Amino acid sequence: MNRLIVVTGGTKGIGRAIAERFAAAGFDVATCARHEADLVLFQTTLQQKYSVKAHVFRADISKVKEIQTFTSFIHQLNHPVDVLVNNAGYFVPGSVMEEPEGTLESMIQSNVYSAYYTTRGLVKGMKQKKQGHIFNMCSIASIKAYPNGGSYAISKFALLGFSKVLREELQNDGIRVTAVLPGATKTASWEGTDLPDSRFMKSGDVAEIIFGAWSLSPSSVVEEILIRPQLGDI
Repeated sequence: MNRLIVVTGGTKGIGRAIAERFAAAGFDVATCARHEADLVLFQTTLQQKYSVKAHVFRADISKVKEIQTFTSFIHQLNHPVDVLVNNAGYFVPGSVMEEPEGTLESMIQSNVYSAYYTTRGLVKGMKQKKQGHIFNMCSIASIKAYPNGGSYAISKFALLGFSKVLREELQNDGIRVTAVLPGATKTASWEGTDLPDSRFMKSGDVAEIIFGAWSLSPSSVVEEILIRPQLGDI
């Protein structure tokens, strides 16, 4: 049986690059997203390109009940989870004093609660096996406040804190926890920008460094991965 990686929000951007990198190494992949068409294309492409199984489930994991249905779907696969990547989330620029009411709640639900409840739903199997690796997709915004970061930065600071707590709680269960803090990466979030591609990192580079961290022996863990564009933050 192939190993299994679960990537939330895996049909596009960094999540897609991570899914493909692990599929190339022979992992079966499971993901969720909000749009059925994206999921069907993801499943077809990965299965044809890498000859692995791709399991897909439509869910908006900013909603706790939909997270629970997704994690139940994973359990029904009867396939132990080796790697979990809490990748789903979104970014809307704005300042704390001027962003629309409800922005903070929305960001926390999408960027923090999604990781919290997905992990709670899947970690039991890892604890039983005494092995596994959890990656939380944080951000440069997890450690650095910047103009127009607003509630996004608040949520990413919280996600880094969640990662640190998980690391302490799970280390004796043989489960590694890594917080990933990428800088500006060329994904759909930057559509419409007039900045050249040279100012951005590639999604594949983020995926490669995550794969490298997973590839270490069980006696070592990379607790945080900080990766920035060579020309600096945007």
